[in-house]
Amino acid sequence: MSPRKAPEIAVIVEDEGWRKARHARAALKRAALAAFAKASAEPARPFTILLTSDRKLRALNAEFRGRDKPTNVLSFPAGETGYLGDIAIAHGVTAREAAAEGKPFAHHAAHLAVHGVLHLLGFDHERARDAAVMEPLEIEILKRLKIPNPYLSRFAKKAA
Repeated sequence: MSPRKAPEIAVIVEDEGWRKARHARAALKRAALAAFAKASAEPARPFTILLTSDRKLRALNAEFRGRDKPTNVLSFPAGETGYLGDIAIAHGVTAREAAAEGKPFAHHAAHLAVHGVLHLLGFDHERARDAAVMEPLEIEILKRLKIPNPYLSRFAKKAA
């Protein structure tokens, strides 16, 4: 049996901060591929990752979710059979969150890419029982990439 074909990922860089973060861009693309490989039983379908600004994510968040504030990542499943969808990640929010949590920027960017791909594949975390499926899957995928559990620092800070 031959290995399954990996999906094509178009990475569009709009924000200058992402242009300077070559290592993070490579890490998030690897992470997106790993997430698809682990979580999807479907044939490969292409998707796009937009690396953009806080301003763009704020506009998208307001338009599609009714929340007029920047966010770190948004996913837009295509619903088409030939295309998986789009993921948008904000540089500034990602950088601030990574710094606040004491994580390398590339690790946090990779986590957001995994998170976004899982949303494209239908995973969610709005309800506790859905998060109980999605978050361990994120942790497992990131562990394979030698990236520490992204939720540990969040829980450690809350407990402190």
